Amino acid sequence: MALPGAYTQYNNNKIMAASPAELTLMLYEGAIKFCNIAIVAIEHNNIEKAHNHIIKTERIIDYLRQTLNMDYPVSEDFENIYNYLGRRLTEANVKKDKEILEEVGVHLHSLRDTWKQVMEQNKQ
Repeated sequence: MALPGAYTQYNNNKIMAASPAELTLMLYEGAIKFCNIAIVAIEHNNIEKAHNHIIKTERIIDYLRQTLNMDYPVSEDFENIYNYLGRRLTEANVKKDKEILEEVGVHLHSLRDTWKQVMEQNKQ
């Protein structure tokens, strides 16, 4: 028998023990997850669920944008990407447009995969 709240406690411990790089990876994965849930919700005509998960995705992207360290030139590129994704998510939410969410998902996967590569290179 599973203990109540054991999964939540495990996740909290996982977050508390994570490095900043691992936390960023978790944020990308969360954004991908919420974007995918929104796509499925649109397919099932569940407008409220789609809206809620698009908002969750937007909040993650906004957080990533707000926490950029602008001391590095590459941060400006990330800011532009995050701003673009934010605009596309807003448009997808207004129109409940699955295709826009799929495009955002492609970009999120690319960002996540690139981040994983950076993490691997920094381990070496």
